[in-house]
Amino acid sequence: MSSNKSFEYSACVTTVSTDEVARKLARSLIEAHLATCVNIIPSVRSIYEWQSKIHEDNELILMIKIRKEYNQSYDVPELIELPITSGNPDYLKWIDGIVKQQSST
Repeated sequence: MSSNKSFEYSACVTTVSTDEVARKLARSLIEAHLATCVNIIPSVRSIYEWQSKIHEDNELILMIKIRKEYNQSYDVPELIELPITSGNPDYLKWIDGIVKQQSST
């Protein structure tokens, strides 16, 4: 396992409402080279409070492997960042080879 002190990589977790949305989002992230892999985890039941009401929905979880610089701040959509503090060097090289770096301009 390689230690990465700068935390260049992360896995982000979000939920979506349908398989169609999950596949469309996952494919667009991969095609745009914004992620190396998106795992679609089906059949989760989410119970949460929204606008002072309790909701219960069937959802899917997306686990998105990205470079940390692409994890932007969102006001409402769930996007939880899990920093990859260490990992298999070949796996981290794979991320570098697929996910383009953000330009500084």
